[in-house]
Amino acid sequence: MPSVPFSAPPAAAAASGPTVAIDIGGTKIAGALVHPDGTMTATTRRPTPRGVDADGVMGAVAEVVADLSTSPLWASAQRCGIGSAGPVDTSRGTVSPVNIGAWRDFPVQERIVAELAAHGADLPTVLAGDGVAMTAAEHWLGAARGHANALCMVVSTGVGGGLILNNQLHPGPTGNAGHIGHISVAFDGEPCVCGGHGCVESIASGTAIARWAREQGWTPSGSAAGGGGNGNGAVGAGGANGGRDATAAGVAAAAAEGDPIALAAFDRAGRALAAAIAATATLVETDIAVIGGGVAAAGDTLFAPIRSHLAAYATLSFVKDIQVVPAMLGTHAGLIGAAAAASMLLPSPSSQPSAS
Repeated sequence: MPSVPFSAPPAAAAASGPTVAIDIGGTKIAGALVHPDGTMTATTRRPTPRGVDADGVMGAVAEVVADLSTSPLWASAQRCGIGSAGPVDTSRGTVSPVNIGAWRDFPVQERIVAELAAHGADLPTVLAGDGVAMTAAEHWLGAARGHANALCMVVSTGVGGGLILNNQLHPGPTGNAGHIGHISVAFDGEPCVCGGHGCVESIASGTAIARWAREQGWTPSGSAAGGGGNGNGAVGAGGANGGRDATAAGVAAAAAEGDPIALAAFDRAGRALAAAIAATATLVETDIAVIGGGVAAAGDTLFAPIRSHLAAYATLSFVKDIQVVPAMLGTHAGLIGAAAAASMLLPSPSSQPSAS
């Protein structure tokens, strides 16, 4: 997270108190009080429970809220933002995260509002999918800062995203606007898990990159400098016994060593991403695409083919100069993004009518 202070999102600027931020993912549930300058205090986290029912998972969220409520700044909180893995339906306040099997159409917003109230905080609350939250974070404090129109993407086991249009976060009626992973870029492409064909996610996700490489004959054998991964699309440290793993991390390591199949896998992914970025820019005139997520950690192995192919797709005068850059906020994006989404989507307390 940047160490210098930044200006707050518009609604937050009108109120000096912090935003309660909760970030719900498949491995952890985190919370913090996020201040108008982007700093975080009272940070806390719990592992996402496994092998429990819906209330068991909610119990971990309740513990996070309880931890936050012990902060001396709790009483000055202005609002609450919830960022969650999806699918989400913000019109109903529900989530059905792929990586939290116990939650299907779970009313997470209603349940968190109740937990806040139980600790004396009657706060306006907003729910955002993790792609939208990341977008809000990068626009406030990260790589999209200063850009009025931006596409932000998460490329990991899936491909998600969000949109900034005219300096406003644009989540859409159900919170799924900007879900670029399910734009079709291959007319006769293979079926996608969503039911469509040729979706970006079916070509450019970490899962798809690794699957295609293996289908072309790539094998995760031999040692790899900087290879390995954790099976979730992230590019990280070496795999077991110093060998390459079979995920996108292993493919990225092989590509860095010049393996032709691995290079082709990332070139294919980069082409799909470039086509989607250009289509989005043509539709709504975004001038920057920010890419985060585990696969983006491959660096130029991913970004070089995106930029190369973009020249063939972004040809019109108003899109040809679009920038493609890596996200800046990393693991901070979830909490920062939940707070930023709340500040951007909820009215400031001073603009709300007072009770008579």
